[in-house]
Amino acid sequence: MLTRLTPVVAIVLLSGCTLTKGEQYHNETLAAIQASESNFSTQIENLNLQLSNQTDYIESLESQLETLDKELNTFKKEIMAEVKIKNEPVVIPAPAPIQPTPSHQIVLGEVEKVTIDAIKQTFDARVDTGAATSSLNAVDIEEFERNGKNWVRFHLSDGDRPLTDQNWIESPIIRYVKIRQSTNEEVERRAVVELWVKLGSIHEKAQFTLADRSQMSHPVLLGREFIRDIAMVDVSKKYIHTEANKK
Repeated sequence: MLTRLTPVVAIVLLSGCTLTKGEQYHNETLAAIQASESNFSTQIENLNLQLSNQTDYIESLESQLETLDKELNTFKKEIMAEVKIKNEPVVIPAPAPIQPTPSHQIVLGEVEKVTIDAIKQTFDARVDTGAATSSLNAVDIEEFERNGKNWVRFHLSDGDRPLTDQNWIESPIIRYVKIRQSTNEEVERRAVVELWVKLGSIHEKAQFTLADRSQMSHPVLLGREFIRDIAMVDVSKKYIHTEANKK
């Protein structure tokens, strides 16, 4: 009986060894697969991290490139501005009056002759105490920029003498005024300039509004701001200082 059982026991023991080795192999295989997956995951994370760092670096380079491009454009504008300034003509301002202007006992007529220093030409001027500011009959008005400031170029027209390149008046614009026309509700924006004016013994710098006075009788109007504390007006007379110069 014992002899018969011996082969059976041997087979069972061999089967147990075989199962144990198979299970161990299976576990080792699973462990190897898991280790490989973990390794792959780590590699993928490292690659993603490198990609993110490269993306950040590229964005940083693009930002630096954009900044350099702006700086280059600014540099180009500064160079062009310097070149423009060098090529612009030098404007020599009119000299200041040497003799002081009398401050009293000067009488002006309703109309007087005035000389504009900028072009050394004389025009009829109406002296109007009812107007606050002075004005000129300016035509061919052109505004432009010089040395970063607003300038204006124009002709002072009396309707008779020709308007040429020799009698352009150029001056900085010191401000603008808004004028409402009496005939309508439209508001007109006009430039104001400052020019040296000579009238008899008066030699003063005056502010003028540039306006179309072609419908007026005189190309120049002198308002009360010009004659304030300087002279009085006798509306019954004209060309007082012109007649005085003839004597």
